[in-house]
Amino acid sequence: MRNLTVVTLLVFILIGAGVHAQDNQSDLPGIDIKDLRGKTINTSSLLDGDRPVILSFWATWCSPCIKELDAISENLEDWQDETDVRVIAISIDDSRTSMRVVPLADGRGWEFDVYLDSNGDLKRAMNVLNPPHTFVINTRGEIVYEHTAYAEGDEEELFEQVKQAL
Repeated sequence: MRNLTVVTLLVFILIGAGVHAQDNQSDLPGIDIKDLRGKTINTSSLLDGDRPVILSFWATWCSPCIKELDAISENLEDWQDETDVRVIAISIDDSRTSMRVVPLADGRGWEFDVYLDSNGDLKRAMNVLNPPHTFVINTRGEIVYEHTAYAEGDEEELFEQVKQAL
């Protein structure tokens, strides 16, 4: 009977440790992507736990994507003053169109981080079907909001979600 009690206690401890470990995991999968200089980084390093993150999947051929990122860019300074939000734009352009990413981002004057997911690994892991697809991730690494498509004014709802993620 004593052995059964010890085994049962150990099972509860292990289950509790597993639940606790899951609580500390991010909803953002750890996938290798590239920065604009070609350096490989793992997405697990993108979240610092100190501030919310807007994660936007986009492509150079996607007009609504560019409109959304332009709207975010126009508001970014005010948003950061209020919430310290970090904006990360993930291009899903493939090898045929990825050479357009740097000139487009530079030409638009985007002051946020832009990365390349040319193989679509992160896109698939996050179930992104069509851009634009935007997520808000809170300081605990949890996805608390997502939307697809873009219409003028959507950035206001996006920022409301960022404030709630604090």
